[in-house]
Amino acid sequence: MELAYQIMVGAPTLMLLGLGTVSMFAPSRMTKNFALEPIGVAGLSTIRSVIGGLFLASVALLITGFLTAQPQAYVAVAILLGVVAVGRVVGLMADGFVKEVIPPLIVELVLIAALLGAFFRPF
Repeated sequence: MELAYQIMVGAPTLMLLGLGTVSMFAPSRMTKNFALEPIGVAGLSTIRSVIGGLFLASVALLITGFLTAQPQAYVAVAILLGVVAVGRVVGLMADGFVKEVIPPLIVELVLIAALLGAFFRPF
């Protein structure tokens, strides 16, 4: 049971750590992943700060929650990811269906489910 809990927190943490680190330190590598075309240095700075910062702040919350046994932090990250997912759904409704939006939406929903599962610990 403890292993399931560690996976439910660890997998999202590692995924967000990878995305955040690459966004922060190699933003040009993330432009294709995020379907963005940054305009100059300011655009790259936005990827580093907003996207990288969001992911790395989420990692900090997850690690803090895990180390201090305060799983409320998992809910905070689930809320952040939930709002991101809502933004994708709004985009699908406002801009039309684009199949490329579905895989990241599914990943976000799975991460939310894992984090809420770790919070509620139904096992």
